[in-house]
Amino acid sequence: MALFSSETKKTKKVATRAKQPVAKNDDGRLANVLTSPWLSEKALLSTGAGVYVFKIPAGATKLDVAAAVEKFYNVTPRKVRVAHLPGKSVSLRMRRGVGTKARRHKAYVYLAKGDSIQF
Repeated sequence: MALFSSETKKTKKVATRAKQPVAKNDDGRLANVLTSPWLSEKALLSTGAGVYVFKIPAGATKLDVAAAVEKFYNVTPRKVRVAHLPGKSVSLRMRRGVGTKARRHKAYVYLAKGDSIQF
């Protein structure tokens, strides 16, 4: 396009962030992604709103969690969020000093309005 031409500039369509495809190739690794359901008062109250919480290993990604939920519970998650909880220091009562609790990782799985998971 020249500086003084009468042609108008064609606008490019801005690419929106497309949903990434869920990993369909299962090489046996999805069996270890959802370690266990996270059983706390807050997690159990959120199941009524369609949010389920799972304990996951440190290396699991959101796509891994979504693929594991689809495979084992036959529901498609709307959204997955991952939280990394730090290790905490605790005092040792019978021994001197301070110990540490392990780091933990959990995933919040949001389902569509009519879907549910039975534990």
